[in-house]
Amino acid sequence: MAIFAALFPVSLAAEEVTLFAAASLKTALDELADVYPGDTLHIAYGGSSSMTRQILQGAPAQLFISANQTWMDLLERDGILAQDSRIDLLGNRLALIAAPNNTAQVTPTPAFDLATSLSDGVLAMALVKAVPAGIYGREALVTLGVWDSVEGNVAQADNVRAALRLVATGEAPLGIVYATDLGAAPDVQLLGLFPADSHTPIRYPMALIDPVSPDARAVYEFLTSDTAWAVFEKNGFIRPAVQP
Repeated sequence: MAIFAALFPVSLAAEEVTLFAAASLKTALDELADVYPGDTLHIAYGGSSSMTRQILQGAPAQLFISANQTWMDLLERDGILAQDSRIDLLGNRLALIAAPNNTAQVTPTPAFDLATSLSDGVLAMALVKAVPAGIYGREALVTLGVWDSVEGNVAQADNVRAALRLVATGEAPLGIVYATDLGAAPDVQLLGLFPADSHTPIRYPMALIDPVSPDARAVYEFLTSDTAWAVFEKNGFIRPAVQP
């Protein structure tokens, strides 16, 4: 049985496991939770920065999957992660997307004319100084030489799925999300993937939170299994990039 939680529960029974995960993982993890053979699994989704702050404040997470290394580094420095449990679970790509009825013809290449394509509209992104998708997106726009021309038109959302919704509903004509988010909004148009070398490699580290229960360990092992990888791959995730 799988129970999905928008917020972490106040208390947990011994057999329950709570996983905190980046919002971009929702589609894949919901599917995996449906086939997980163990006991009740609670999944709390949000921006990696928000998840990290909750864990630091004592939220009862037993596993954490972040969308970048920095926030996991913070938990590791504070001694919160179980020893030797941290791994790079997945990789991803950044995508430039357009609202369903948008007629923009632009792809993310060096010095591309993003500002003209926006016209008087906004560019939907996750928080560019806190949420991994926003951090990667800003980095890519800086690398491609267009950040300064669009910075004033960026509409920042709490997480990448919120940015996706702004584009899917037409509130924002364009947006930057992960390639894997497209499956959650099939009417949104993919304009192109950002060059892989325009931003830091996107990696999703996973770790157990100390102390580790046998049930939490079982979930960890399941998420690293071939069964789980098949679901992640179907949802567009890639093997983690090797840091140069």
